[in-house]
Amino acid sequence: MLRIGCHLSSSKGYLAMGKEAVKIGANTFQFFTRNPRGGRAKALDPVDVEKYLAFAGEHGIAKILAHAPYTLNAASKDEGLRRFAFDTMQDDLRRLEHLPDAMYNFHPGSHVAQGADLGIELIAEHLNRLFEEEFSTTVLLETMAGKGSEVGRSFEELRNIIDRVERKDRLGVCLDTCHVFDGGYDIVNGLDAVLNEFDRILGLERLRAVHLNDSLNSLGSHKDRHAKIGEGNIGLEAMKRIINDSRLRKLPFYLETPNELPGYQKEIELLRSLYEET
Repeated sequence: MLRIGCHLSSSKGYLAMGKEAVKIGANTFQFFTRNPRGGRAKALDPVDVEKYLAFAGEHGIAKILAHAPYTLNAASKDEGLRRFAFDTMQDDLRRLEHLPDAMYNFHPGSHVAQGADLGIELIAEHLNRLFEEEFSTTVLLETMAGKGSEVGRSFEELRNIIDRVERKDRLGVCLDTCHVFDGGYDIVNGLDAVLNEFDRILGLERLRAVHLNDSLNSLGSHKDRHAKIGEGNIGLEAMKRIINDSRLRKLPFYLETPNELPGYQKEIELLRSLYEET
């Protein structure tokens, strides 16, 4: 069964997101834990959570993905910004304890001219502090396109973060197809080689989710501009290979393409038609 969904607005609550997912044919979804450009989250509604969990159980919704705000930067040279990132993620993970089937994804950060090595040290220190508290939610490092001073532009950089984290069992990876393609990994002509390299450096057992996005830019552009499925430089045939690959097909896929709900529904229908049931 293809586990696929898209990014939904969390402003109306979990139950509303669950109903939207079912309406467009999704069986999972991703959401921002709070305003992606802001800080404060609205109060958790226990009744809404309870109703969502019952609805999700009835409709087979599973492996939802909470996404940290874009503003967080655990590698910032500004101590106040690092503290803001820590406090936000700690609050997010405390809230996600109410959603036992959720994972938590974040962009590792940008070193902002400090150098990748220092950025990696700061991110690992951030995670070690975060994991001093016992959370059940798995935290995912996202693969990045490498624009500007982003950390996580290569599998090696993610490995270097993980190596410095004491509770490695709490960490996974979310592979973004647009990001890795823009980062120089040829998933169009060499998917096997890319996955072999991922396995050698990070271990495929650490891969927990896939952001399924086409790319407006060319291989190795380091631009990070998402395109609709089949309308970019990755293309529909490569997408078909990705969702059917034996190492990926059982993972949850999350669309972050430039769409509204009707567009996501069409993409979900298209990808389901390309998925080879076994």
